[in-house]
Amino acid sequence: MMPPLPPKFAPEGGGAKKQRGRSRDFTPLPWTDFFDKKQELNIGSDKFNVYLKGSSGPVFYLLHGGGYSGLTWACMSEELTTRIECRIVAPDLRGHGDTKTDGDNDLSTDRQVQDIASIYTHLFPQDPPPTFVVGHSMGGALAVHVTNRQLIPHLIAVGVIDVVEGSAMDALHGMTNFLRGRPSHFESVEAAIEWCVKTGTVRNVRAARVSMPAQVQPSTAPPGSVLNDMVEEREGEEEEASSTPAAASTVCEWRIDLLQSEQYWTGWFKGLSQLFLGVPAPKLLILAGVDRLDKDLTVGQMQGKFQMIVLPKVGHAVHEDSPDRLADAITTFCVRNKFCEAIGDYHPVYPGC
Repeated sequence: MMPPLPPKFAPEGGGAKKQRGRSRDFTPLPWTDFFDKKQELNIGSDKFNVYLKGSSGPVFYLLHGGGYSGLTWACMSEELTTRIECRIVAPDLRGHGDTKTDGDNDLSTDRQVQDIASIYTHLFPQDPPPTFVVGHSMGGALAVHVTNRQLIPHLIAVGVIDVVEGSAMDALHGMTNFLRGRPSHFESVEAAIEWCVKTGTVRNVRAARVSMPAQVQPSTAPPGSVLNDMVEEREGEEEEASSTPAAASTVCEWRIDLLQSEQYWTGWFKGLSQLFLGVPAPKLLILAGVDRLDKDLTVGQMQGKFQMIVLPKVGHAVHEDSPDRLADAITTFCVRNKFCEAIGDYHPVYPGC
């Protein structure tokens, strides 16, 4: 679901605390609660879906990880725009979300870098605004590639969230088993959201309610075979009563089969540390754990080539688990580098690392 690092938590309970005596709400939240506009861009024969927010200030170009969509940034965008005057651009990348690419799910680095540059050019054909490119996981790797190649005009900074070459490459060996171990189908979108929270994949229920629906779609398999698969997946497991029962007609499956992208994984991450250090702009690396810093980045960090911030008590989906703390970190970085000013009475807190 999210190369390069699987969730740290076991499927029962995970990072989400149980609330006994009352059920939580797993109904989907609409994108309109978080973004101003949803725009479809016609680029060649492809149609890229992009979520937009704000009308002035620098642009934050947000690139999601493998399996996610632009809606993974919903809560963080909401928080960030209350701290600084800015604009948000959050596309669904090729093969993800509501983007349609004629069945071409070429997720190679070169193909996606070209897509990312083309989306930006179509949105800002003239006088490109100051732009801060931020990416998570696969999107973090792509952010490095596209900025290292200097394909984003007026780049002011690049931010990478929880992806480091060394640990990413190591994690790829276990990613296939992780993806095969996930449920292949859910009884409903609500059930998918519940799974997302209870496994600790996302610890923030509100974030899961807006981002998870874009990761699944109505099943394309015959109803009988889907139900048989679901029964087999449940064998040997203790089933906890769902707070959101659904009819079999609402069975859904993953929108993208990430196992089919395995051939591209190494290309996303190999050589990433040196490419990151070579980006000709201020750099921010945000991690969920210091153990993920490899040798090249350790040396680079000691030499002051980038700023590193560690956010404890979050999982791999840092921006969903703690959108407020991530927004604080980005705001502080931007104010410190004089990219923008904080709004109103908001006062950035400068971290110690």
